[in-house]
Amino acid sequence: MLNDFTLGQYFPTNSLIHRLDPRIKLLLTLGFLILIFCATNIYALTLIIFFVVCLIFLTKIPLKMYVKNLKFILPILIFTTVINLFYTNNGNIILEFWKIKITDYAVVRSIFLSLRIVLLIIISSALTYTTSPNSITTGLESLFSPFKYIGLGRAVHTMTMMMTIALRFIPTLVEETQKIMNAQKARGVNFENGSLIQRIKAIIPILIPLLISSVKSAYDLAEAMESRCYNGGENKTNLKVLKIQKSDYLAVLFFIICCLIVFLFNIVF
Repeated sequence: MLNDFTLGQYFPTNSLIHRLDPRIKLLLTLGFLILIFCATNIYALTLIIFFVVCLIFLTKIPLKMYVKNLKFILPILIFTTVINLFYTNNGNIILEFWKIKITDYAVVRSIFLSLRIVLLIIISSALTYTTSPNSITTGLESLFSPFKYIGLGRAVHTMTMMMTIALRFIPTLVEETQKIMNAQKARGVNFENGSLIQRIKAIIPILIPLLISSVKSAYDLAEAMESRCYNGGENKTNLKVLKIQKSDYLAVLFFIICCLIVFLFNIVF
């Protein structure tokens, strides 16, 4: 299943979304994540789903790449959906067993929450699929640049660099975990059968070599940065200078239209 986790990977294609300014993509991603929770009825949420489907096609990333991330969170999604069925007793009872009551309102609430989680994963995946880690760093640093006027310029750069490195190492850690699991399977360890306690115990031998590998990778990265005299100082320049293009303005305009339509649906329906 770890092979299905692709969040954090970058897929270079010549799509409209790839060519957008990383600052615009970061802001629009945050805006869409907020907009998802602003949808209060099925009509507004359906409209957002339509926009997200259009986004998937515009990225020119195969649909199966998005589905892989959804497969990875499927247990969490099922657990969240089932728990929310028993979260409230409001609405008409459609199923009653002993002291357990499931209402139509609880079913709708669970479906809403599940769809929101799916949309969150897809939009987050679209950001990482279409934006390289270096572009994310540059975009975040540019967005937080006003903080340099209060003496936090170096702190902003350090924070954005840490976030980008963490995002960059997600695929690496997943790949390393898969290698360790394959090595343990070759030695007779069974991760799929047995009770829950036995499966948890089987995972423990993975954690120690994974921790050692992570520390070694972090140490190698630190040495590589030091050997190149890296210093995120005030006079640091970027290889690519960010500049807002016409397509960025159109993307912002499209988002504003989406917001207006969603809020209109919230009011009308």
